[in-house]
Amino acid sequence: MTAYIGIWIDRRKAHIVTLQRRLPAEYDYKQEFKTIASDVEPRVRLSGGSRTRNTPWGPQDIAVDGKSAARRKQQLKQYFGDIIPKIAFADRIIIMGPGQTKNQLRKEIEKSKDLAAKVALVETVDKLTARQIAAQVRDYFDIHQFTEISRPTV
Repeated sequence: MTAYIGIWIDRRKAHIVTLQRRLPAEYDYKQEFKTIASDVEPRVRLSGGSRTRNTPWGPQDIAVDGKSAARRKQQLKQYFGDIIPKIAFADRIIIMGPGQTKNQLRKEIEKSKDLAAKVALVETVDKLTARQIAAQVRDYFDIHQFTEISRPTV
């Protein structure tokens, strides 16, 4: 069986396009589309703060951000933990997305030696519709004959 996977990811959700073909009986690929939502909290910009007596016009946005950063890091780790088992069977993987989350996912994938060698491309791509994501994955792997198992609903 041949399996190619394309992932479009940001901090809110990941779209996974799977293209599979069983050899030699089937000639066209079966395309499956999944969406995984994350529970990662958005970054909050705090307003207000406090001034010191010595500098009345000093910094106003002083906030302890360590706890929320640690919480977001743990949430990202859990988010990646939900994604990686769904792509473990792939022969080749491409990762796309607008921000740094795609690079963080690649680093998490590289912790597994078997999966690390399968990452073919990490590319910066702006927001795309579900059908555009699927088309870009098919174009990269040069697949023209396919059957949709699950249609993108996002």
